[in-house]
Amino acid sequence: MAGMAAVKSEPARILIVGGGYVGMYTALGLQKKLRSREASVTVVDPQPHMTYQPFLPEAAAGSIEPRHVVVPLRRVLRKCHVLTGRVTKISDADKVATVEALDGHVEEIPYDVLVVALGSVARTLPIPGLADRGIAFKTIGEAIYLRNHVLSRLDLASTTDEPELRKRLLTFTVIGGGYAGIEALAELEDMARYALRYYENLDPDDMRWVLVEATGRIMPEVRDSLGVYTVKELEARGIEVYLDTRVKTMEDGHVVLDDGTEYDCDTIIWTAGVKANPVLAETDLPLDQRGRVICTATMQVQGLDGVWAAGDNAAVPDLSKTDVDPAATCSPSAQHAVRQANQLAKNIVAVLRGRKPKPYVHKYAGSVASLGLYKGVADVYGFKAKGFIAWGMHRAYHVSRMPTFNRKVRVAFDWLGSWVLKREVVSLGQINDPRAEFDRVTKS
Repeated sequence: MAGMAAVKSEPARILIVGGGYVGMYTALGLQKKLRSREASVTVVDPQPHMTYQPFLPEAAAGSIEPRHVVVPLRRVLRKCHVLTGRVTKISDADKVATVEALDGHVEEIPYDVLVVALGSVARTLPIPGLADRGIAFKTIGEAIYLRNHVLSRLDLASTTDEPELRKRLLTFTVIGGGYAGIEALAELEDMARYALRYYENLDPDDMRWVLVEATGRIMPEVRDSLGVYTVKELEARGIEVYLDTRVKTMEDGHVVLDDGTEYDCDTIIWTAGVKANPVLAETDLPLDQRGRVICTATMQVQGLDGVWAAGDNAAVPDLSKTDVDPAATCSPSAQHAVRQANQLAKNIVAVLRGRKPKPYVHKYAGSVASLGLYKGVADVYGFKAKGFIAWGMHRAYHVSRMPTFNRKVRVAFDWLGSWVLKREVVSLGQINDPRAEFDRVTKS
């Protein structure tokens, strides 16, 4: 790589596919470290922004303005080329990536250095009704939709005289007991419970919130005792928790669990894990059995020159666990992705300048999770906390990790506003179908 860069008179062409944690942070690092005309950096992503996913639950609950949990790529990557499009194929043999732009046209982008940062997508299962009834929780659009949807169920339930319909409207199911599922459930339930004070004919006991988890515990990232505490906290709020339980079907909103439980539900949130982006199957990169790109500890793709990968779509050896499990790879988390991206930018620059890259080493620091306003759990460097202290740790940690000073300030002011002026509990469901009212008027 160094020899190639030295011989070429043109700058090295660095292509970053994906604008999430790894893509954006790697590009940020490169634009700070690269010399003039040393290399050009192009970032390709279907969205023009990076989403800070740990704040999605609070955005859904109305504690944070949704626009403040996303970072505009063009604004922060001013020295990079940002292309809004979807990578559909990569041929490293030809050093070319195929991109489908928003208008549908397809173009091929050549590169000298490739960074695979495609991330992950929701892992689905062949459950009848999932495709029609389920909604994931990985994007800002899904968070906005769920907020409006949950609040609109309260509006509908307050206006109907049919007991069975009201029961269905006020039943909410979350499938998956990892961090995403627990935080989405806790924040949305907390928001809905708060909103009910403005509905004279509805009571918190009218709502039914259900968590379904296929394994025997929730939030495997924290110690068992905090997982047990979280279950007790949720159950104390009237939330039903089903462990070691799977969903057999959810056709037409009729949920059937494998323990025989059946009920009708109008809101089904799917957070049962993630998988590497399936676009990787359309590449000539080496993949493991889970569809992730096989990497060395320096995040170089195994057996290929000038190709790097990190984050959820990469099988990066976890050197902090080699004494226990030599085959261990880094877990799919924002904690690893951000740190990998910082090291990745340094490694790419080092190789371009003829130096050796350094391996990525990070011992998992722990986790923090919000369970609604003023409630949380934390397990950080062996220190465990719960309740208000853990909730404060959750907010402090994530605002410190939020990209750009601009977004840190906006999020902090959102929190201040929510504390002083209380929650906003308005449903803006019209944004899901903005032409409905105009169509009604023009056809009347």
